[in-house]
Amino acid sequence: MADEAAVRELLAAIPAGCTWLLPVHSPTGDVVDFRIAATSDQIRDIYGRGSQRVDGRLSELYPSMVGGKLWGMYGEVLRSGVPGRLSEFRYEESRAGVVAESRFEVSVHRVLGGLLVWWQRRDESQRRLEHTEALGSLGWSEYDLTDGSTAWSPGMYRIFGRDPGTGPLTRVEQARAMLPEDRGIAETAWQTLDSGATSDVTVRFRIGDEVKHLRILSDVARDAAGKPVKIYGVVQDVTSRVDSRTEIESLSDKLRSREMTALAEHRLAGQLQNMIQPVPAEEFPLAGLEAMVSYLPAGSALQVGGDWYHAETLPDGLVILAIGDVAGHGLEAASGMAHLRFALVAWLSIGIRAPDELLRHMNRLSVQLGITGTALIAVHDPRTRRLTWARAGHLPPLLARAGVSSELDRPPGLLLGAEPDETFPVAEAALSPGDLVLFYTDGLVERRSPDLFARAAEVRTHLSTISADPGPDPLPRLQRLLHAPSPHDDTCTLTIHVIP
Repeated sequence: MADEAAVRELLAAIPAGCTWLLPVHSPTGDVVDFRIAATSDQIRDIYGRGSQRVDGRLSELYPSMVGGKLWGMYGEVLRSGVPGRLSEFRYEESRAGVVAESRFEVSVHRVLGGLLVWWQRRDESQRRLEHTEALGSLGWSEYDLTDGSTAWSPGMYRIFGRDPGTGPLTRVEQARAMLPEDRGIAETAWQTLDSGATSDVTVRFRIGDEVKHLRILSDVARDAAGKPVKIYGVVQDVTSRVDSRTEIESLSDKLRSREMTALAEHRLAGQLQNMIQPVPAEEFPLAGLEAMVSYLPAGSALQVGGDWYHAETLPDGLVILAIGDVAGHGLEAASGMAHLRFALVAWLSIGIRAPDELLRHMNRLSVQLGITGTALIAVHDPRTRRLTWARAGHLPPLLARAGVSSELDRPPGLLLGAEPDETFPVAEAALSPGDLVLFYTDGLVERRSPDLFARAAEVRTHLSTISADPGPDPLPRLQRLLHAPSPHDDTCTLTIHVIP
């Protein structure tokens, strides 16, 4: 037992996977199991166990090994004394929380009446290598100058589009794949290596139907006499980087010419927007309401935004009030705005009135068009003065009554185009004669300033002031007070006044 204690102390300190097994015999003398007499405490097994496995039996610690290939090799080495080795032993585990299959390289020697087992896990290091190579488009190669053999990592086969079963390309095949005009670069690399320096070149290879730009970093290992014996190379596929640089140069040229057409596109988008939704210069009547619209382009924008509105008395006497903002600028935003607004008019024409249903249709259309944006749709019944509304990510209306303004309770609702099957809960508000209701896009209140809420408070103050003393023309007065273009976003407002 003194020998066993010494071996146990020795192996516990070794920073490698090693275990000393002693056979467990049946009453008839047959080997039926193996006991762990000593093991390294530095390298843990797949369950995270180190020296606590000492005195444990393999059949209990690793039941799936029993009767397997490695188990058989243990018995053979114990009988014959001839060392054994498995370059890839697969250990399978069905318990939760443990990797289902692990791969090891194992060597076994008969020592002191038992077996000294050296093992190294291969699957984790191999997985790290493969992921690193895939992420960096990398591979490594090793060329033996003494026997002409070549070894490749998995990444090299991926770069060259080659089946690992066929082995690496020969030096002749690699030279043949290189573009003829780049062979001078390869010759320069050889001269650099011959001088003792590290070579770093980018060479083009024709691989299948495409040309790849491969950066090759290589150096030479020499023997004691200074004679080259091996060439180590790390290869990276930089094709996308080269293509990106070329694309950037092309884009720069396009941008220079695009600057000449940016103003023309801006004007075209603006004309399109005015054709789709002309903004009345004066207030206009709706059933039981007076309404006024304002549209202010961004103060410093180069392109027109996607803000829109709709206000109409329907044939059944109800009033539709809608406002929205399509994400983006220019012709794309104007086109998206046109689709949504014209679709809304079409749905209204076939009798759809419920704000939540209209927003569901609008949301599905946004998903189909690949656009996103916000919208708010309200229906006002002049007979009951009830305002029914729903929102898709849009700011709720502001209600001003007798000198006090507040935000209507906002129902939930994601922005348009976010989820194809989103629902939009409906909210209701009771309006009174003289009320002012402001529908607006975010350009009205959002400002890039230290006080993010200052503009919103200012808008409410203006609403309260006008509602406290409406006078003969409350809507034009309010519009003049709110006239403050945002430097960064367009602003659309739709204001209604409930007729007393």
